Amino acid sequence: MSDRDAELAAAQKAAQQGDFAGSLSRAEAILASDPVNAEALYIAAVSLRYLSRLEEAQATLARLHAAMPEYGRAWQEAGHLARSRGDAAAAIAAFSRATRFNPALDASWRALAELQTGPAAEAARAQAARIASLPRELVAVTHHLHEGRLLRAEEICRHFLRANPKNVEGMRLLAQIGIKFGILDEADFLLESAAAFEPDNIQVRLDYIDALRRRQKFEAALEQAQALYERDPQNPLFQSHLAIESMQTGDYARAFALFEQVLEKVPNDPATLTSRGHALKTTGETEQAIASYRAAFAAKPEHGDAWYALANLKTYTFSEAEIATMEAQVARPDLAFMDRVHISFALGKAHEDRKDYEASFTYYEQGNALKRAQTRYSADVMSEEMRRQRESCTAELFAKHEGAGHEAPDPIFIVGLPRAGSTLLEQILASHSQVDGTLELPDMLALAHRLRGRKAGQSRYPDILHELTPEQLAQFGEHYIENTRIHRRGAPFFIDKMPNNFRHVGLIHLILPNAKIIDARRAPMDCCFSGFKQLFAEGQEFTYGLTEIGRYYADYVDLMAHWDEVLPDKVLRVQHEDVLDDPEGQIRRMLAYCGLEFEESCLAFHQTDRAVRTASSEQVRQPINRKGQGAWVPFDPWLGDLRDALAPPL
Repeated sequence: MSDRDAELAAAQKAAQQGDFAGSLSRAEAILASDPVNAEALYIAAVSLRYLSRLEEAQATLARLHAAMPEYGRAWQEAGHLARSRGDAAAAIAAFSRATRFNPALDASWRALAELQTGPAAEAARAQAARIASLPRELVAVTHHLHEGRLLRAEEICRHFLRANPKNVEGMRLLAQIGIKFGILDEADFLLESAAAFEPDNIQVRLDYIDALRRRQKFEAALEQAQALYERDPQNPLFQSHLAIESMQTGDYARAFALFEQVLEKVPNDPATLTSRGHALKTTGETEQAIASYRAAFAAKPEHGDAWYALANLKTYTFSEAEIATMEAQVARPDLAFMDRVHISFALGKAHEDRKDYEASFTYYEQGNALKRAQTRYSADVMSEEMRRQRESCTAELFAKHEGAGHEAPDPIFIVGLPRAGSTLLEQILASHSQVDGTLELPDMLALAHRLRGRKAGQSRYPDILHELTPEQLAQFGEHYIENTRIHRRGAPFFIDKMPNNFRHVGLIHLILPNAKIIDARRAPMDCCFSGFKQLFAEGQEFTYGLTEIGRYYADYVDLMAHWDEVLPDKVLRVQHEDVLDDPEGQIRRMLAYCGLEFEESCLAFHQTDRAVRTASSEQVRQPINRKGQGAWVPFDPWLGDLRDALAPPL
């Protein structure tokens, strides 16, 4: 146990013994050197409440919410504090938020049962009873899972399942942990097994659909959603899931029909209106998408997802009234975390369009700061990971494995940073008759994760590449081809556009030596600032800080230079600015690298009718233009940290 852990344990013990002055003193000593230590802030807030220093307790909780916006225990303590002040409405709101962030907080469920009446109270009592019926190990797993201690959660859960191998809740929780770690194949297997053991467990079914979608096994997810729907075709939850899975498989007509059925039962439901907007956007029905998004926030002004969806079109300009509504929402102290994040990014775009760059940057930074606090991304850890790639993936490694791997030439990997123009390159290549456009496929990242092993701080990847046999490399490559076949439509070649695969070029070459790899590169300041302005659905945590994204870009440039050195001519670098200057020349260059004949359709890529699901969906439906070039320049006074981090590539 570290000294810090020992200090926290002593503070916790003092609180448990009723020595709240002592626990507060110990917590404050920790906070003196570590002012955002969540456990210390929590102990201090609890102690202050018991000492009847309620205003100080409230201020401490505000610091804790800022440091960890989704820490369930912090919201539970906020509920206790509101209840001690006699504010039942605030207590209910806080306890409800606590259970959303950590559903195993039985004290919050019990409080909600006492504070509410009717069906809401009954539902809270049922949840409290469910938690009371769970094995204590699984309650602990749930706490660790929802408080970010994934390794400890996994350790306890696996130990429990060794003794109780058919416990469905244990399997479901281990699957949730696997999803957090990105081990989607294991989560898929666990949830499939759990559903077989308890076919009527609706939560398992819903989790299984989520895991299948994350694995991009859309047909299987659709099958599960269809099975739920058939249980109760009038259930709006089941209709909504079937609509989303129909959308994922390209059956937009059915998705739209189902969304309408939901809206008949739950008129003006903002989540459904937003999902319908996403479907309309994906199919190119931009005006209808805008109307659906606007209907969503008209029904619920704090629904941040709809506000950001409009901003994320990149082509929509907010009205003065809409900006005023958003600013009123972010001024609310009770605005939910992700609503605040979404609206902050939307306001950044709104003020940028008005050329009020200082206000725009303030909102972009506010949204990024919230996400940065949530993710706990470490630029040092990422730099170390890329350094290990350079050290381990040597020319000798590739010479040793020459001739190994699966011989299929089918994949064309487009790698780089997000917002570097990769969607444009994908759209160009997918306009060729011999190439299927797919998605940002997670398969290579999942393989790299499995190769890491499970011990904390002891990743075996990429060193393990030296130990793999030719048979293993060929098998990995064959599995990749088979697992991605579901996304193809019969063309000889297909695109995998996962940007972060640049970190795994060595692995790609070892298992698929005939695959093509295109590095989509964009000028550093343009690329990084565009990433900083973008709120990604998940992943890409390095984009939530100017220093972090600048360092990531610099590390990326270094690693790509390493691949050029140890795998000469393996990667084709396509500079975004060159595509803008000479589109036909660069298109012919890419096609020649891929061994494809030139087709005019690649020049008319913006006319290609296909669903595009990335943030650039609207932009690639327009002819090539320079709208994004130099967008960082008006923000230059606030970008010093980015320039400093980018010093080497600049």
